[in-house]
Amino acid sequence: MDDTALVIIARAPEPGKTKTRLARSIGNEATVLLYRAFLKDLALRFSETDAPYTLHWAYSPAYVDYNALLEELVPGKGQHMRSFPQEGQDFNTRLHHIFRWTERWGFHKTILLGSDSPHIRRQIIDEVNERLNTTDVVLGPAEDGGYYLLGMRQAHDIFSGIPMSTDVVTQMTIDAAHRQRLSVHLVEQLQDVDELPDLLKLAEILQAKPGLAPITAAHLVTHPALTKAFSRTKESV
Repeated sequence: MDDTALVIIARAPEPGKTKTRLARSIGNEATVLLYRAFLKDLALRFSETDAPYTLHWAYSPAYVDYNALLEELVPGKGQHMRSFPQEGQDFNTRLHHIFRWTERWGFHKTILLGSDSPHIRRQIIDEVNERLNTTDVVLGPAEDGGYYLLGMRQAHDIFSGIPMSTDVVTQMTIDAAHRQRLSVHLVEQLQDVDELPDLLKLAEILQAKPGLAPITAAHLVTHPALTKAFSRTKESV
């Protein structure tokens, strides 16, 4: 078994429950289809058999058969992944549970990755994996003040009291780590997609470099609801 767990935190693509802020702009159906494209890009990128980590999915809601969803999205790749449900009353607790879960299963390093940045490069994960040999906490800051990635060697509680989904999450997490005398390293900043302006930025990135997330890139230029939303936004500028 590899000593590193790469855990993608995700939810089942359900209309009305998936990326609700973005759905207000492009509709529930378009949001679900887009999110499925995100998941497929991430699954294809990080399920390589030669990767120095074991790919996991921490999913919600708990009643979903996430293995069946993965088999539908990327047929034949399921044997290279594991999945387990998120546990906890709030997001902070669920994040901490993931690290405690991988620690119980004997992983020496855990890299937690959000599912809202389908364009993340494998080189970033490789850098984090290497950094964790000598650093307690590795963060991938997002442009909105949160983080898209968090790596740790142990299940430290750097989550309690952090107001999630705010622009102070990364800084407060760094402060929490320093209070516990943990070393911290930051890797490349990326954007995650929560609202329409974020999606527009991602579309520009993928227009220039579609190979970063080819399934998402193709979806963005072919789905009518998305092209219509992009047109309305450009007209209002």
